[in-house]
Amino acid sequence: MKYALIGCGRIAPNHIEAAVNNNLEVVGICDIIPEHMDILLEKVGMKDRNFKQYTDYHEMLETENPELVAIATESGEHAKIALDCLDAGCNVIIEKPIALSLEDADKIVEKAKEKALVVCANHQNRFNKSIQKIRKSVENGDFGKMLYGTAHIRWNRGQDYYTQAPWRGTWAQDGGALMNQCIHNIDLLRWMMGDEITEVCAYTDNLNHDYIQAEDLGIAIVKFKNGAYGIIEGTTDVYPKNLEETLYLFGQKGTVKAGGKSVNIIEEWTFENQDEPSEKIKEENSEMPKNIYGFGHTPLYTNVIEAIQNHTQPLVDAEAGRRALELVLAIYKSAAEGRPVKLPLDKCSTMDFVGRFGK
Repeated sequence: MKYALIGCGRIAPNHIEAAVNNNLEVVGICDIIPEHMDILLEKVGMKDRNFKQYTDYHEMLETENPELVAIATESGEHAKIALDCLDAGCNVIIEKPIALSLEDADKIVEKAKEKALVVCANHQNRFNKSIQKIRKSVENGDFGKMLYGTAHIRWNRGQDYYTQAPWRGTWAQDGGALMNQCIHNIDLLRWMMGDEITEVCAYTDNLNHDYIQAEDLGIAIVKFKNGAYGIIEGTTDVYPKNLEETLYLFGQKGTVKAGGKSVNIIEEWTFENQDEPSEKIKEENSEMPKNIYGFGHTPLYTNVIEAIQNHTQPLVDAEAGRRALELVLAIYKSAAEGRPVKLPLDKCSTMDFVGRFGK
């Protein structure tokens, strides 16, 4: 299967490695800054592969005609590029978030249906061993009635992180801690607790990053349609480095905690009815990745390839990407308006919050 990558920045090595691990034919890589492509190939030890390099993705799509394209550019460019790829007949993997507005996300969903193409939102943590094990217990009903869950992202991002890529932290191209750093765990919380949400009440603030436009702290209470509740707490203010990313799930008959760099370790596993010892479950379903991106990209790519070949939907389809985006935007909206916000939302964008913190 012919594959191409658009955007060769911080997350790009995970995409190239996942493509190679899945035996995809890499027909081109693209970035508007040529040096980024050389740096990428150096990082992954593939300079000898002689992948074709482009600075114009339109030219690459027309020349190479890839079947699958991954988009790893600034978040504000995701939607336009995705729609262009779909119009060119390409299946697409879109880095999180799928878009920065619900209107754009809806266009992607509809275009994919119209063209009968596969779109995957790149929430790779769904493929962690720990998360797959937890999800199986959710689907099996092991928790009984779900009561509440919490997602905590306690990370650090300093000024250098934003200086090296000035689009970060802007409303037009990114958003803040919730949209960039926290959306993976927000996706997991919504997926585990029942997807359908009725109301969100939230606070956001910029406490320690006066050089960015968006928030560095977000706290939200989420009410699910099934009667369960969720708590989200995310920040990039932790001193002096990333502390933890954790997901707690509490049901009438079960308690689980996933932690580690990217919710890749099961730290608590207790159920009323369980066939195996908790320590065995923890040991067999925990991983120690070298960084926060974990090991999820390769199995996510495998899942997408199977969906393309079998004409099915991937685990994290475009609508799943929209749901994660919707929840972050609902948090922004509730905090900005100082009131609870009802879901579903039809229209909302990061650009609705320009000037929120005086920037």
